[in-house]
Amino acid sequence: MRNPRAQPAAAGSARPGRATLTREVGWFVVIGAASTVAQGLSYWVLRHWWPPLSADFVSLVVVTVLNTEANRRLTFRGSGAPVLRTHLAAGGLFALAYLVTSGAVLLLRHLRPTASTAAEIAVLVPGFALVTVVRFTVLRLLVFRRR
Repeated sequence: MRNPRAQPAAAGSARPGRATLTREVGWFVVIGAASTVAQGLSYWVLRHWWPPLSADFVSLVVVTVLNTEANRRLTFRGSGAPVLRTHLAAGGLFALAYLVTSGAVLLLRHLRPTASTAAEIAVLVPGFALVTVVRFTVLRLLVFRRR
């Protein structure tokens, strides 16, 4: 006789995994979109006083810290990853983000020395979005992996 509390392995493991991934992707998209807007706005404000690379650096530092904490609390809640490990991994991802975004701004400034701040933001956003996809993959597979 079959145990009524036992669930088939395929049905019991596939559904929660899909639901978890859907929830994680959903939160990550919301946080990523908010972070992209925040990075663009903070860059816009800082560019009034600072050169492009300084504005990019400071806006990325602020957004990366907030983004990491939001993802730790909302996207990957319950993973049990230590806070320090999470933020150290985000530091490595920050370096990648800064290389991509500052490289994009430098290339734009080289090709169009008189480019506006709006044009700079137009090249920052896709770079930041690209790094966001890498961030999700790294955070999910390495930092917040479920045991």
